[in-house]
Amino acid sequence: MTWLRAFGEVVRSGLTIEETRLEPLLALRTAAGVAIVVGPTLWLISPAYAASAALGAYSAGGATFQRSWRPRKVVALGAGAGLALSTFVGYLAAGRLVTFLPLLAVWAFAAGMAWAVGTTAGIIAATTVGSMLVTITLPTSVGRALEHAGVIALGGVTQALLILLFPIRRWGAHRDALADALAGVADYARRLRHDPTASFDPEPLMTARDAAAVTPSQARTRPPVLHGPRGLAERIRPVLAALADPDVGAPAEGPGRDRARELLDAAADVLDAAARSIRHGTPAEVRPESTDVLHVDEEHEVLEGPARQAAKRLVELLGEASEIAGSGCVSEETPTRPGLAGGRFLVRPTMLRLVPVVIRAVHRELRRDSPVFRHAVRLAAVATLGYEIAARLPLGHGYWAPIASVMVMRPDFHRTYARAVARLAGTLAGVALATGVVRALGPDAQVSGALAVVSAGLSYTLNRTGYAYSQCFTAAYVVFLLGMGGQAWEQTVPERVVLTLLGGALAMLAYVVFPAWETPRLPGRLADWLAADGRYAAAVLRDYAEPTREHHADMRRALLESREARAAWQEAYDRARQEPVRPRGLTSREAQDAQEALKGFGRAAMLMESHVPRADSRFVPEAERFAEALETDTSKAAAAVREHRNPDWGHVEEALHAWEEAAAEDAAAGDGSPVVRREAELQKRALDDLATAVSRTPLERDVGSAREERRVRTAVAAEGAGSGHAHRDG
Repeated sequence: MTWLRAFGEVVRSGLTIEETRLEPLLALRTAAGVAIVVGPTLWLISPAYAASAALGAYSAGGATFQRSWRPRKVVALGAGAGLALSTFVGYLAAGRLVTFLPLLAVWAFAAGMAWAVGTTAGIIAATTVGSMLVTITLPTSVGRALEHAGVIALGGVTQALLILLFPIRRWGAHRDALADALAGVADYARRLRHDPTASFDPEPLMTARDAAAVTPSQARTRPPVLHGPRGLAERIRPVLAALADPDVGAPAEGPGRDRARELLDAAADVLDAAARSIRHGTPAEVRPESTDVLHVDEEHEVLEGPARQAAKRLVELLGEASEIAGSGCVSEETPTRPGLAGGRFLVRPTMLRLVPVVIRAVHRELRRDSPVFRHAVRLAAVATLGYEIAARLPLGHGYWAPIASVMVMRPDFHRTYARAVARLAGTLAGVALATGVVRALGPDAQVSGALAVVSAGLSYTLNRTGYAYSQCFTAAYVVFLLGMGGQAWEQTVPERVVLTLLGGALAMLAYVVFPAWETPRLPGRLADWLAADGRYAAAVLRDYAEPTREHHADMRRALLESREARAAWQEAYDRARQEPVRPRGLTSREAQDAQEALKGFGRAAMLMESHVPRADSRFVPEAERFAEALETDTSKAAAAVREHRNPDWGHVEEALHAWEEAAAEDAAAGDGSPVVRREAELQKRALDDLATAVSRTPLERDVGSAREERRVRTAVAAEGAGSGHAHRDG
């Protein structure tokens, strides 16, 4: 992708309105927290303390809108404490640039490394850098600095108390995550009706699993409905695929296919009803016609063999889902899948036990090629450089420039640039709106404070509709807050616009100077996914060869690792498609073909998982041999992909050939293995497709980049000529 096209995508992304459900009650409660600390502080003390109180309450309230599975009151308290600490420490070093700039660089670097823990931690850490830059201009002594830090922390405490006293949709985020997982499986069932080989996106199940991890204190208050349905969705997923697949399930045409479509449609209806029940905490009705379909008549059932077995298993599982939908909760007698590792719930570390986890996560990212490390370096450099440049300009409030940089910067190119564009657009609109209001009303300090609270509430309300639209009211909030302190809009508005532009430009320039492109990393991400999928497929085969509790636990762990590797690939692939960088190692066409091949490989393993026998089934040595060959070849192929060599499946071919010969010689071996052997053939076919996608002759390796460049130029020329159908293969 060229820089021109990349910037066009950035502008569109930054100004796009995201379709999401607004949460006005949450916004009202959080804005009330701002009002509670700003009003009395302004009335009883001074505008300077009111500004500190507003900063603490506003930032702590904004932190609660970030996606976190910890209680929102804990997030508010943590954000308030971090803001207070950064304020006080910043003041101690604020006397001279020789002390403050190194502190700012170290603090900004630490805030950048916080992204190793997660998005929420990274965003909250960035706000502490902004707090350090703003509030060091307010105190005049150490005692006053402590007072301002205390007022800022009070804002976080106030938000936490409001959350405790006025809970809104308690466990709502967890309910939504679980409901989305069930709705995702329902959507998968509907797509299978039209495309029997449709791929499954595991992201909703991964999110639901992340949400299911709770601390011991959370486990004591978690609603019963959040305990079991995630495992139910996990078990239904491979059964749906096994029923729909024409190779191992229902026939491609005829009454059997019609019956499979009926079952898939009924499954989608039941799962959607269960999702509605969990999301809203109330019973949901299942259509009577769907209930009628979920009846397998042994005498008149048109499905045969493995398809009939899959249909019977699906009906059993959907019976559990129907119970959830009808009652709004999970039955205490709902059985769990044998062999699952772990206790009654997935454990999330408490705040104290989280410290070593954070240290390990940060340590893993302390390397030059890490996107998080490079982001931390950029953040530290831009924060200090922006502060020094702004301090030399004949403008007040020079801290706005580094704050703009810190708040828009992200570890990847696209989001950094999109947020920079969105922040500038939102700031222009917000200051224009605030200027018009100030000129029309001429408000005093009390009215300005009230307008700031209203702007904060509107910013919270639009928080999830897009950064530009939330930033519009954030900019207005800042103008009203400064007006509360007696500063005229004629001074603050031009400064705000110019310094925001400067900060955004520095953030964008920093990524050009010290980037963290995902494009060169694609072969490594693909290799990781291939190796993880190979381990998952081998674990499924071993569970089939010798069904034991230990093998099933191994299969589950391998599945989770495979999903993580796929998610890492998908994130890298999506980012690479938006980067103005020439392909290295994998062209976009090769990456797309390889992705489809590995999806097919994972799907074949999922089909195999649906037929894993019970613990009392017999041993099948051929499956064990094939598992060893599969794991060996995929591990070697992963190394080959990293080194840009062609993969080889020699061991897999030999093991599959030996399996076919053993089945032909011994009829007894065909009792349960033909279906699984067919799925093994599907895996081999997917591996061949992968080899075709990434294998190149020496000449192709030499001219691959040139061919890709020509394709990009052709696409750009076609787009410029108005074709409207140019490929995005850059």
